[in-house]
Amino acid sequence: MAGHIQDRWFKTETDAEGKSRLAKTDRYGLGLRYRARYIGPDGTEKSKSFPDKQKRLAAQWLAHIEADMSRGQYVDPRASRVTFQQYAEKWLRTHQADPNTGFSMESQLKLHAFPYIGSRPLGSFRPEHIRDWLTQLAAARVVGSYARVIYSNVRLVLNAAVDDGHLTKNPCAARSVKAPTVEEKRVTPWTPERVFAVRAALPDRFQAMVDAGAGCGMRQGEILGLAVDAVDFTSDTVHVVRQLKLSRGKPVFAPPKGGKLRDVPLAAPVADALRLHMKRFPPVEITLPWMVQGGEPVTHRLLFTAPLGNHVWRGMFNTDQWKPALAAAGVIPEREEGEESYAAAREHGMHALRHFYASVLLDAGENIKALAEYLGHSDPGLTLRVYAHLMPSSRERTRKAVAAVFEGAYAPGR
Repeated sequence: MAGHIQDRWFKTETDAEGKSRLAKTDRYGLGLRYRARYIGPDGTEKSKSFPDKQKRLAAQWLAHIEADMSRGQYVDPRASRVTFQQYAEKWLRTHQADPNTGFSMESQLKLHAFPYIGSRPLGSFRPEHIRDWLTQLAAARVVGSYARVIYSNVRLVLNAAVDDGHLTKNPCAARSVKAPTVEEKRVTPWTPERVFAVRAALPDRFQAMVDAGAGCGMRQGEILGLAVDAVDFTSDTVHVVRQLKLSRGKPVFAPPKGGKLRDVPLAAPVADALRLHMKRFPPVEITLPWMVQGGEPVTHRLLFTAPLGNHVWRGMFNTDQWKPALAAAGVIPEREEGEESYAAAREHGMHALRHFYASVLLDAGENIKALAEYLGHSDPGLTLRVYAHLMPSSRERTRKAVAAVFEGAYAPGR
């Protein structure tokens, strides 16, 4: 057995003749009678007390402790009493992630996890608690990809808690726990006519942003962070090495998404558009912190800036420039009289330019691996899953190859 059971109501005494007998202690009849004690893996004594007439239960508890130790599934009772919120807050402080990713995780847990499961001790977690929490999220209309991200963060925290010995298994790993579903929508790329109609509807100083997105596959933040030193007209290459993003609501320079630096071929018409833009709207030196607020200040000569010489604020651009251009091009409805804002147009954000870029390359026969490199995807499999249906040329080649074989077999006279 992993330890022993102490009877705190009786003690063994030796009389004058050397015989042992049981004698009542000062605690007789008071409090819990039995204390099961053992030495944990860390070398310290652990214990749990049981009432009178429950010595057998205390023995069973010790037997379970011994079995857990032998299987490597032992959890320190004190560690299991730590709540999810207590552990998550500590884990966030030491989690080696992009600081801005850490900020997002912290915000999501505070809003959507701590109010529901934050006070629950880690050792008490069961799959049913995760299922109940997911049901509550859905009832609060937290669904789709956002709910999937929140769930993934909770699962990540609980994985770490298992590693640190706070619970034996992650309840999220149970077969009965299903991650929030994300509706799979096929990408429908814009036509060239739509791309150039939106471009023409933008103010002059922002039109070349469309060329960078549709002609180089850059993300919006990468376009906003595009600097003179990243455009190499000699080798016809754009070096995608930074983006402009928000860190706790403040602008910063940072590496591209996932830290994926890349070189993208620069087509001649796109290069001409960027040259003309730089001539009409000379680049401006912008100084911002690197990665996070309070980070080391860095300065770059940005190609795209606001009329007063500051960097472009993504939210203001989307509201004041992009959506009016979408409406002018007939992509979204015009505002009704008296309305202050346009309808939501998530599928028609600047990311649509990346989809257009991908469709153009695939239609021209470019391979998935190269496209993934140009888009900055770390996994070509992701690129294939998103854009496989945009590969008509590959399917047509397959049809022709198979048809050539069968036509010969079914030729007249055979």
